[in-house]
Amino acid sequence: MEEIILASANPHKIEEIYAILKDFDYKILSLDDAGLGDLDIIEDGDTFEANSLIKAKTVYEKTGKPAIGDDSGLMVDCLNGEPGVYSARYSGEDKNYKANNEKLLSNMAGVPKEKRNAKFVTVITLMFSPEDILVARGEVHGTIGTELKGTNGFGYDPLFTVPSLGKTFAEMDSEEKNSMSHRANALVQLKSLLEERKA
Repeated sequence: MEEIILASANPHKIEEIYAILKDFDYKILSLDDAGLGDLDIIEDGDTFEANSLIKAKTVYEKTGKPAIGDDSGLMVDCLNGEPGVYSARYSGEDKNYKANNEKLLSNMAGVPKEKRNAKFVTVITLMFSPEDILVARGEVHGTIGTELKGTNGFGYDPLFTVPSLGKTFAEMDSEEKNSMSHRANALVQLKSLLEERKA
């Protein structure tokens, strides 16, 4: 069984990735599992693709083992794609979800409903070697509400509304969200890329 190291210590990400890749003979390890719990990866790319590659490459170079890096964020049309790669630190404070949501609402004050389109993006990079790299991108389209709704999820989930369902990501249970999320879409694409690679 081949070990793949995920450039994250998040157990939920490992579960999610394992659920999609369980048909392959891979064992998914976290940074902690690989003895890299203290690794601080500087994400200074200007695209999700660049940041996910930085993560995968850093772990690959440290371990010599296949590595997965991912990067996600929210892109709002009327803000020219902001917050984008700065989604987690939009308000200046790293991963302060409340401050990030407040800044987003403030920057979109007065924007009419029909111009509040946005998308969540996830890019997953799997590096087997510098010459053997798979890149998968998943998106989910929606709109940004004018107030927080729901208590599930994290980040911008209470503001991100899926119009066909009329509710935010934070109003969905995890099963419903995971069935349509940007991360799920990227993982499905990664699975098909792995199947092509194996064929």
